[in-house]
Amino acid sequence: MNRFQLEHIIRAAGDIAGDDEIVILGSTAILSQFPDVPEQIIHSVEADIFPKNKLEMATVIDGCIGELSPFHQTYGYYAHGVGPETAGNLPSGWENRLIPINNDNTRGITGWGVEIHDLVIGKFVSGREKDFEFNKAVLGLGLVSMEVLQERIENLEVPEAKKDQIRMKIKTDFPNIQS
Repeated sequence: MNRFQLEHIIRAAGDIAGDDEIVILGSTAILSQFPDVPEQIIHSVEADIFPKNKLEMATVIDGCIGELSPFHQTYGYYAHGVGPETAGNLPSGWENRLIPINNDNTRGITGWGVEIHDLVIGKFVSGREKDFEFNKAVLGLGLVSMEVLQERIENLEVPEAKKDQIRMKIKTDFPNIQS
């Protein structure tokens, strides 16, 4: 997915939900902060989103422009309507660090993407292979600060053992990256 496609999803989801604010979770959120990130970083054709002010409309969005919908069949990408509970792996305070997307292509609807450090830490918590691959690419491009990542680990609402596991994963997988 690229930034133009994400803007299309923001616009369509906002129109469907009747909400002028759409929250973007998952890997496509990187496009809010880094609109020109190489497309190979984001292997997904879906954007995990929810309407900020009309949470009940997430399922409607999913039905209208979700997987296997005519929207998906036409454009080759789609929205996955989720709830805010999907952000459970993110460090506390993530909502205050969202990055806005608002331009002519979103037609006045603001997309709020998860900030890159929060996104990377959330992917370490999820711990799937595709999350580690995404993080490896992001860290390889130098898009994050190790110092900020370490701070965000402290803001996770997970057991200390999980925090230690994430610290070790960063240290062993990315030994050449400095803070």
